[in-house]
Amino acid sequence: MAEYDLVVRGGTVVDGTGAPERTADVAVAGGTIVEVGEVSGRGRRELDAAGALVTPGFVDIHAHYDGQATWDHRLAPSSSHGVTTVVMGNCGVGFAPVRPSDHDRLIELMEGVEDIPGSALHEGLSWEWESFGEYLDAVAAVSHDIDLAAQVPHGAVRLHVMGERGADREPASADEIEQMARIVADGVAAGALGFSTSRTTNHRTSRGEPTPTLTASADELVGIARGLGRIGRGVLQVVSDHVDRDDEFDTFRRMVAESGRPLSFSLVQSPFEPDSYRSVLARVERARDDGLAITAQVATRAIGLLFGLPCTLHPFMNNPVFAEIADLPVSEQARIMADHGFKARVLAADAGDKVRKLGGGLIHRFEAMYELGDPPDYEPDPLDSIAARAGRAGRDAIELAYDLIVAGDGTTLLYLPALNFAGGHLDAVGEMLRHPHTVPGLGDEGAHVGTISDGSFPTTLLAHWGRDRSAGRIDLPFLVQRQCRDTARTVGLFDRGLLAPGYRADLNVIDFDRLRARRPEVHGDLPAGGRRLLQRADGYLHTMVAGEEIMNDGEPTGALPGRLVRGPQSAPG
Repeated sequence: MAEYDLVVRGGTVVDGTGAPERTADVAVAGGTIVEVGEVSGRGRRELDAAGALVTPGFVDIHAHYDGQATWDHRLAPSSSHGVTTVVMGNCGVGFAPVRPSDHDRLIELMEGVEDIPGSALHEGLSWEWESFGEYLDAVAAVSHDIDLAAQVPHGAVRLHVMGERGADREPASADEIEQMARIVADGVAAGALGFSTSRTTNHRTSRGEPTPTLTASADELVGIARGLGRIGRGVLQVVSDHVDRDDEFDTFRRMVAESGRPLSFSLVQSPFEPDSYRSVLARVERARDDGLAITAQVATRAIGLLFGLPCTLHPFMNNPVFAEIADLPVSEQARIMADHGFKARVLAADAGDKVRKLGGGLIHRFEAMYELGDPPDYEPDPLDSIAARAGRAGRDAIELAYDLIVAGDGTTLLYLPALNFAGGHLDAVGEMLRHPHTVPGLGDEGAHVGTISDGSFPTTLLAHWGRDRSAGRIDLPFLVQRQCRDTARTVGLFDRGLLAPGYRADLNVIDFDRLRARRPEVHGDLPAGGRRLLQRADGYLHTMVAGEEIMNDGEPTGALPGRLVRGPQSAPG
């Protein structure tokens, strides 16, 4: 009779503690790791992992599956990239608490901030909830492939308490702040991991209005944080432009100091102030020295935009001649655009709009735009930009861009690394990843479905930084520790992220030599036929959630062992 449910034999174990790789077996029983080392007992299933890495499942703390989790069993693309736990409800956006009269408001906010089609949300959301606890119950009723946890979003809370005044970013009264604090505390008591808010001008509703939380006062943010302090649970998550760095960071410090709760925030390198991230990290160091648990969430590569006919954006989206075919299927658009006469009309119309062409904007920044290959190169050489290639060929950059996006029946994608790529390299990313008070995040899975495909961040972390980068490579045990144990602990999940007895049996078996992300593809599988970017990966031989295999060599097994994680989880023993 088998002693264990599963034994993974002879793999190169990278256990999440930061300790060096070692050859070992991993035994699993009842969804828990029970032995790591030389396992003599047999398993009902045995996996030969000789020559492969065995790591904990990845914990991704910055996702936006708030809508998708209510209708979809498979949380892709996360599960395609070794992720076994995701945290949603980031950036202050979500779908609870909510009054029936505010359904459209929250959809407009999510559609604008996170680029999720409103039509998909209107069809997909059942709205079987009003309170945040009821929303969690609705999520828990859907079986999933991986574990997920949620945070209470400030935007929904502000709208719920203040109505139109909240949406219009008017100041909250002391009584309204106390109401918000109670609602957030109730949500955390019901199982949310914490509270999230947005302080960035980049976040706007689909009507172009700033997010309701943009100008919320320090007293409002600190008052809500104090509500979590009273119950002694919950984490705080913020996205900010860091414009008034001292004032903004002083607010972060107050939130943590007056609540006793840990806070994490998003940090990227700006192309306009390429060194400013260092001053923010210095503030984090001073806060840590003062005993304040503040952590920066950083990306594993550039935050990049994708352009192409199937995407939300492409270089000809505003062209009056292209508008004649804009409503046709992508393959039909590409067929018509391949005609030389049509091409001449499009380029002539574009050349005639000199103000827009000279002003450029993102869709015409050909000096910073690249053809995205398969596998993608996420640290491209600036000499390979569309503009540089066109210059060498004696062509206009916009003509080369035209030919590229028409190729392959219109499936070609162009890539613009918008953040974290100042100077045409990822050196700043490496510096942020190595910092003692950062964790990887910001993949935004479930969001930006037509413009960004960063759910592959964990794959980039291991493959690019742990193997491929010619300079500045980072030790693999450190990277695994960061993506597993450290991310989990940042949000209060101490029961996962390590390969050790008593921990959750979430793990990956990886062919490290073959590990790579593939080029994103557009799928029309959202509700109402909505399109989204999905990205596969090579090299993940087996991904296990609670000891049950959900992915086998890049293909889903159909198993759905994932569950809603309610609240913080204690370490074993």
